[in-house]
Amino acid sequence: MKRFLLAALSVAICGCPAFAQQALWGGPQVVSPQINDDNTVTFRLYAPEAQSVQVTGDCIKEKTVSLADGSTRSARLEDMVRNGEGVWEYTVPEPLASELYSYNLIVDGVKVTDPSNVYMIRDVASVFSVFIVDGGQGDLYKVNDVPHGTVSRMWYHSDVLDMDRRLTVYTPAGYEDSGRKYPVLYLLHGMGGDEEAWISLGRTAQILDNLIAQGKAEPMIVVMPNGNAWQDAAPGESPVGMVPPMMDRQKSMEGSYETSFPEIVSFIDSRFRTVPKKSGRAVAGLSMGGFHSLHISCYYPDMFDYVGLFSAAIWPRKGLDTPVYEDVESQIARQFSKGLSLYYIAIGDQDFLYNDNCSYRDFLDRNGYPYEYVESGEGHIWKNWRIYLSDFVPRLFR
Repeated sequence: MKRFLLAALSVAICGCPAFAQQALWGGPQVVSPQINDDNTVTFRLYAPEAQSVQVTGDCIKEKTVSLADGSTRSARLEDMVRNGEGVWEYTVPEPLASELYSYNLIVDGVKVTDPSNVYMIRDVASVFSVFIVDGGQGDLYKVNDVPHGTVSRMWYHSDVLDMDRRLTVYTPAGYEDSGRKYPVLYLLHGMGGDEEAWISLGRTAQILDNLIAQGKAEPMIVVMPNGNAWQDAAPGESPVGMVPPMMDRQKSMEGSYETSFPEIVSFIDSRFRTVPKKSGRAVAGLSMGGFHSLHISCYYPDMFDYVGLFSAAIWPRKGLDTPVYEDVESQIARQFSKGLSLYYIAIGDQDFLYNDNCSYRDFLDRNGYPYEYVESGEGHIWKNWRIYLSDFVPRLFR
């Protein structure tokens, strides 16, 4: 009997999970990405049978490429070169600035993540490999040796939307034992995102941990709800199951999310030690989340003392029958008449919403409504939104 058990154990360890053995020791060991001493980065892929391998991502310089039909387009794409051992390689020609970068490999026309890099992030329905270059802005996005907050996923019930809904909550280091009350930042994602977007792509927990530890930001709670009024939770996190991510654009910016938002605030105030008044609340968001932040804050002018619009959509679609968007200019006038500690607008100079934001600033200027404005380079990208969050948070609750 003992001999049989030993034999069975031997098979279990050495025989059956051959794929696990291969995952640990199989194949040539390649390092990718490799961040070199001069902050250039080298990508590698072992694929001896591949006919072509390319790398694409925000770490690659944009250039014009030719398509099969003879047309051209701009793309961030470079060819990798295969060596005699079947390893494809490419090194960016110039050092990269300190930042979090995302990329994919394209193997014989199929976009894949880097099999040598375990660090991945989902954005809407796409998955990217990621890495961080140290020495500057990117240090804010790292897990550094500082006190760490807690990230929780929670469910609340919305009577307005008639469903249970999921949200993500960051509480700062020491929250559990301090006994004190904390102000709250409600941080809203863009179209196609969900309650996972800011905590993963936005690096919210790392940014807050590091800024608070440096004394540059007040300890605060950050609430990251799901802003899709038709959706209860992120893909794979609800009873719908592991179905392909979908969007219902008709229910994205039509007023129901704004109408339901006080339910989120009430839920947070009832579950956490908050400062449950206007001076203890901020709301900010990117793109669609900026649109929501604009309209939630002016529809409920006594709820938020700090407002942040990051690459925000501005005006609602015409023909929507909801009081949320009735006479928005009058709502904004009432909001500013009641006073705000901060109204913050940030956008990249290449953003497709840049002109809309310029027009909105003209409206604010004509009416003498005060605001802070930050303009960066580039466009509608997470790099900018992380920078805006890093700049916005230190201005809150001072």
